[in-house]
Amino acid sequence: MSAVLLDARSAALVVVDVQEAFRKAVAGFDAIAGRTAVLVQGAQALGLPVAVTEQYPRGLGTTVPEVLEHLGDVRRLEKTVFSAARAEGFDLRGREQAIVCGVEAHVCVSQTVLDLLARGVQVHVAADATGSRAAADHAAGLRRVEVAGATISTVEMALFELVRQAGTPQFRAVQGLIK
Repeated sequence: MSAVLLDARSAALVVVDVQEAFRKAVAGFDAIAGRTAVLVQGAQALGLPVAVTEQYPRGLGTTVPEVLEHLGDVRRLEKTVFSAARAEGFDLRGREQAIVCGVEAHVCVSQTVLDLLARGVQVHVAADATGSRAAADHAAGLRRVEVAGATISTVEMALFELVRQAGTPQFRAVQGLIK
């Protein structure tokens, strides 16, 4: 599958398991949560549907406050399956592209990406909003999905790709988040 530019009319955001239990376990978690919050705000400013999952929240806690505060009425899907795409109620609302971020890159994120690719969805993974407990697992997870056909990106790359041009209200909204 060749790389295709993200399009705000075709894309959705999938936030996978950015939960409290990972805060102390995942290196750089605070930065990952911060980048995820920026991505959520940007997606909402651009009118993208947002899907959020929580892996076994009774044991791992809920979505972290820095992301949660920007979700508004977005429903969080509880799951015990690893792939968010297999969670009950998961829906991209007809979108053909997905920007995926979250924890952990080599388990839930990679299985989500692989399932989405298998469904014919074009997937971009925001590497700076994705993490694992071990650096080797993070790198391997990103490599695995890239080889499978996903595009490895960053929050800033994805948001400016969705905006496409300066001088618009969408550009100003995204620019204000990136600063």
